[in-house]
Amino acid sequence: MSRRALFVSSLAAALLALSACSKEESKPAAQAGASIDIKIGHVAPLTGGIAHLGKDNENGARLAIEQANAAKIRIDGKNANFALLSEDDQEDPKVATTVAQKLVDAGVAGVVGHLNSGTTIPASAVYNSAGIPMISGSATNPQLTEQGFKGVFRVVGRDDQQGPAIAGYLASTAKPKVVAIIDDATAYGEGLANEVEKTLRAANVTVLPREKGDNRKTDWMAVLTKIKGRKPDAVFYGGMDSTGGPLLKQARELKITAVFSFGDGACTEKMRELAGEAADGMLCSQAGIPPVAASKKFLESFKARFKADSILYAPFTYDAANLIIESMRKANSADPAKYLPVLQKIDYSGATGRISFDDKGDRRDAEMTIFGMKSGKLEPIAVIRSGKTIKFEDFMAQSQAAAEAQAEPVKAADSAPEREKK
Repeated sequence: MSRRALFVSSLAAALLALSACSKEESKPAAQAGASIDIKIGHVAPLTGGIAHLGKDNENGARLAIEQANAAKIRIDGKNANFALLSEDDQEDPKVATTVAQKLVDAGVAGVVGHLNSGTTIPASAVYNSAGIPMISGSATNPQLTEQGFKGVFRVVGRDDQQGPAIAGYLASTAKPKVVAIIDDATAYGEGLANEVEKTLRAANVTVLPREKGDNRKTDWMAVLTKIKGRKPDAVFYGGMDSTGGPLLKQARELKITAVFSFGDGACTEKMRELAGEAADGMLCSQAGIPPVAASKKFLESFKARFKADSILYAPFTYDAANLIIESMRKANSADPAKYLPVLQKIDYSGATGRISFDDKGDRRDAEMTIFGMKSGKLEPIAVIRSGKTIKFEDFMAQSQAAAEAQAEPVKAADSAPEREKK
């Protein structure tokens, strides 16, 4: 081989090696810019009588998604781009399973929802079959987590906790001798009414034969006229505010003076709008802490983003979405099969407090809150935790003290390196 040919051959080899090195060096840069799209579903009634509650839930989940994107979370070495796919189940069990399958087909990695127990329970079977975890921020019927599905969770309490809470408070404060119970024939309304009835009967309160309606009913005159003749001291209604408001208004028009009480579905300011002045004096419960007791960071962010305060369960759907995202981050994967074990064992400090799940997927140590409507404003009266009733002001003081105590170790840890230098 001539000297010239040898030189050309050596130069070609060097250039080839240099090119290979350049490609190797470019790999980390390319990887750093790689991204992964992760879809998270949300379902609630976005049309109809309780669309205001559905939108509130959606806003909570949406805020979590937007904040996660702003935080530039990396999963599996890639930039995670989260997208919220929101669907309207119209408060209808059949529609619920249809939109659940739609989300499965769209490739969601997790679901926040549904709002109602009557839609969440049938939809949960669809997600379970597809291996997709779901967390409800508002469904309270015990049956949801009694099905044995490993990927089904809730961040609020159950009706077998909520029912005794509102019934016990009603019995101890109003001291009724005779109570009438009405429900809307849904999984939520009937289930909650059943728990209330059990508690009242155990307290030796006379409970009248059950009256029924449905989740679209607004004319209650026939039912109320029947009840009026039996002269109850108190009435409990298991249903949503869209039907509970007209019920209460018409009861007062018939001069029924009994104390009216409701579960979380009718524990909203909407009751004042629908029932007018008749809403004053009502009692109701929520399967968790009230929105005003959520973290300051959440409350400020929610108000800034949506120009309104949370109505009911937005802090819980916010936490539900963040639990899914945090589980993915810790598992370093958006694959449901890989992040589900992390979610099952998670211990998370959220907008609604410390969250961990039991073996069924229920939130441990869930609080219950009792509210009263006074001068047109719904105000928290007491919080029930582990069977003990605490005045709301005392609960807030305890929560503030706990938050300050929790902050102290953080400060000490931050200052440790400085002490070591000295």
